[in-house]
Amino acid sequence: MQEAVVAVVTMATKILFIRRGPGVPHTGYWAPPSGNIEPGEDQATAVVREVREEVGLTVKPLRMVWECVSASGTHLLSWWLADWVSGELRLDPREVSEARWLTPHEIAALEPTFEKDREFFEKVLPRLQEP
Repeated sequence: MQEAVVAVVTMATKILFIRRGPGVPHTGYWAPPSGNIEPGEDQATAVVREVREEVGLTVKPLRMVWECVSASGTHLLSWWLADWVSGELRLDPREVSEARWLTPHEIAALEPTFEKDREFFEKVLPRLQEP
């Protein structure tokens, strides 16, 4: 099974979501930035690289907070919290057609999204934010 990372990038109270572009599977779906871990790369490095490649931002990976298998059953997804550090959104048009900073409430209204993404933002993220 291929290993991949999902970057839950935060800036204040908002989370970065992208609409997947024409060069990737599931074009048009809304999701956090994500991608495969390259050979010899650790998860935190993959988080930084994927966010930079997809949207041009510099982020600081904080910690891995969840794992799940992708809807296709082909990838083990490691979910990482990451803080926005610097940069303006510069989208790679092959991978990303749109990007938005959203509140968890706004994320719940997005369509289409992956079932596991909904599970994370409805069940896992609220537990992480408890005092």
